[in-house]
Amino acid sequence: MTAAPQLVVHRDKELMARAAAARLITRIVDAQSARGSASVVLTGGRNGNGLLAALAASPARDAVDWARLDLWWGDERFLPEGDPERNYTQAKEALLDAVPLDPARVHPMPASDGSNGAKADAAAEAYAAELAAAAGPEDHGPVPTFDVLMLGVGPDTHVASLFPELPAVRETERTVVGVHGAPKPPPTRVTLTLPAIRAAREVWLLAAGEDKANAAAIALSGAGEIQAPAAGVYGRSRTLWLLDAAAASQLPHDLYPPAVA
Repeated sequence: MTAAPQLVVHRDKELMARAAAARLITRIVDAQSARGSASVVLTGGRNGNGLLAALAASPARDAVDWARLDLWWGDERFLPEGDPERNYTQAKEALLDAVPLDPARVHPMPASDGSNGAKADAAAEAYAAELAAAAGPEDHGPVPTFDVLMLGVGPDTHVASLFPELPAVRETERTVVGVHGAPKPPPTRVTLTLPAIRAAREVWLLAAGEDKANAAAIALSGAGEIQAPAAGVYGRSRTLWLLDAAAASQLPHDLYPPAVA
């Protein structure tokens, strides 16, 4: 039985981004103190990039030992290297180029003009192999036990590139799959699957804006994961929803009484 998700509701998306960035810095520092290194899975989209920009602007960012941080991605738009729509390109602009990361510990998903060619399924297999190579005996599976895995929540309840009813959200064995015919552009993507996501110690779901309110309400009201992928993600020790007041506006008050931080 998984623990019930925890909710933190902030007044607006800017405050949410700053608070989430501070929370992430603390979590990374704690993991590095405990185990010498930390691993984080990044998400794209406006909320994921907003968090990274807030982290870049935070004076506390220097508390992180950036050279002992492994970065992975939850999904990627299958586009050429350097394309401005790629999550990796946007993350570099928001944060990564400004901090002293070890390039060997930064793990972007393959681009469509990479060594795998223009085949998303081959790119997914390559990323799955990279994850498996990074997993140790203590991880009990084919992916590392990520300290924090972040996910943006789409208006249709999609997370990563797991869209309602599409084959990727039904995957129970593979850790990374190619996505074809996604309902938002670009149609071809690479994504972690639910089994890989659930390997994380903590899963954080980010939702800000009125357009996310219905999705948050559906996902937190017991919907099935095939119809509402955000309902099917959870961490081994913690599942945390970070919302702004607009995204929390439709949550059932009997389950989640409004409390704005």
